[in-house]
Amino acid sequence: MTVISTRGSDALPLPQGADAETEAIVRGLYTDGIVARRGAFSPEWTDRVRVDIETAFAEARSRKNGAVGRGPHRYYVEIHPEQLSGFVDLVDHPWVRQVAAAVLGPDYQIVEVGFDIPFAGAQQQPWHRDFAMPEATRTEGRLTSLAFNLTAVDTAEDMGPFEIAPGTQWDWSEEFDHGMFPPKDAYPRYEERAVRKYPQRGDISARSALTIHRGTQNRSALSRPVLVLGLDAPGAGNAEHHDLAVTRPYDDALPQRVRDHLACPVVDELTPITQRHTIEGLVMGEA
Repeated sequence: MTVISTRGSDALPLPQGADAETEAIVRGLYTDGIVARRGAFSPEWTDRVRVDIETAFAEARSRKNGAVGRGPHRYYVEIHPEQLSGFVDLVDHPWVRQVAAAVLGPDYQIVEVGFDIPFAGAQQQPWHRDFAMPEATRTEGRLTSLAFNLTAVDTAEDMGPFEIAPGTQWDWSEEFDHGMFPPKDAYPRYEERAVRKYPQRGDISARSALTIHRGTQNRSALSRPVLVLGLDAPGAGNAEHHDLAVTRPYDDALPQRVRDHLACPVVDELTPITQRHTIEGLVMGEA
């Protein structure tokens, strides 16, 4: 398979007046496709997030299509902000705001909150990206969305750590199935670049969801829940694929600088989310 890089310039799209830290963030996301902040939150704060995730997962599994499979013994659940007690702490964290504004612009939008859980027995996923490459990325070499990941546990080697192939957010070929799955004859390209990540409670990362990655096999007896926060540049359009909503009292209590970035309706009563972000190629795991 011939892989084409969609980014033809080494020039970084830096915001005006960017300092050295901001430049390093933009450079990391435009080169490796992932950056991280160790110890962004305390382990105790992260433990509360895990309780929220476990509560939301139990509720989601109690109803039809409340959770969607991402492979054997692996699930994804989208939730409303109010189901996460630390939502404001997360989206208003200075590093999260800095990364989002630097890469997506000052009017970035919060479009997704959810979590991924590979349980014991979760199989290795095929190499993939989370959605097909947007036209703005393919033709302009511009990132229009970011996925922030916060681990709710201390990751160990046998827990099926996340694996990413740095620099592959620009890979494009007509042979990608659904624009997301490279054919197996391209796997050596990703395996030679593969880096496994072992985040600890309180660590947070930001990545382009286009960077080729996979979850690996969970050989432990433990689950590895990871919180997902999805952000868009204006016009990216990912909000239409999600069902984020907040109630009026919750919205009224939010800091204005958080409310300004929420791309979702304000409702009188929340409706449990029916998962519809199914990725068919992940359901069976890697053959």
